[in-house]
Amino acid sequence: MNLNSLDLNLLVALEALLREASVSRAAMRIGLSQPATSHALQRLRDLIGDPLLVRSGARMELTPRAQALRGPLAQALDQVRGLFTPDDFDAARSERHFRLMMPDLAVELLMPALMEKITQFAPNVRIDVVPWRGPAIFSAEFARTIDLVISIGDAFKGFHRQLLYTDSDALAVRRGHPVAAKLGRRDVFLNARHVAVVIRGQNVDLIDDWLRTKGIERRITLVVPGYIDALHIVARTDLVAFVPRRLIAALAKPLALATIPPPLDPGIDEQFMFYPTRAQMDPGSIWLRNIMLGIGREMERNKRRTV
Repeated sequence: MNLNSLDLNLLVALEALLREASVSRAAMRIGLSQPATSHALQRLRDLIGDPLLVRSGARMELTPRAQALRGPLAQALDQVRGLFTPDDFDAARSERHFRLMMPDLAVELLMPALMEKITQFAPNVRIDVVPWRGPAIFSAEFARTIDLVISIGDAFKGFHRQLLYTDSDALAVRRGHPVAAKLGRRDVFLNARHVAVVIRGQNVDLIDDWLRTKGIERRITLVVPGYIDALHIVARTDLVAFVPRRLIAALAKPLALATIPPPLDPGIDEQFMFYPTRAQMDPGSIWLRNIMLGIGREMERNKRRTV
């Protein structure tokens, strides 16, 4: 192989493809378009002389050659990245302040696990969480003031994004709700009194946008700005909330909530971690991002164990 012709960016693409076993997820991981990632895969196939990813039913699987490359490639890229990392981040001694922006549901789901790690490995590090302020806030100036953003949605200019965890939506009701057992029927669902969640930067509850594509309008009697607000209301009334399933599970015991499968399934929600391009090689940012990604992976493992 002629190393002079080797594009190191191809190795980054290869690492993502081997981790995700999916062109679309690899594209999200490295911030490229799906066509660009598909082109990179073809170049890698030609370079290595192996298909690397092959279709098996509805999924893609790694070839034996691709499986064998995972460990050595990860070690090689770690060494290359180390050449350009100016200093290590000494978490145990650091007194750094990290600023994170996220909606209330991400605070509820992520912060307990994050703070457990901070307490264990970086007791003098401080985390400042600011509320989600909508996509309009994203600018070059904002990128200089923030370390991480947790949100759904497309990429924002000046930020990289990585898939953090997936979720799905369900109906939340109080335990003992008079029609809980029947809410899986469309007619009962439509006749129920709903609380909608319209977070900052949006004009409508996203679930209603989706329902309207099906020609459905639910009966909304209350609109609140946060998911946790909605669940607190649901816990003390006969209203129904259509919210992320993980959040219902997290608050089911303290709020005495029940999870009801909806009559229509909107599919999978994806929650992303965004970080400024300026911080891509910052050791402290890398340390925090790795912890957050580990939390996301653990959430996904727990999800698979409970399915």
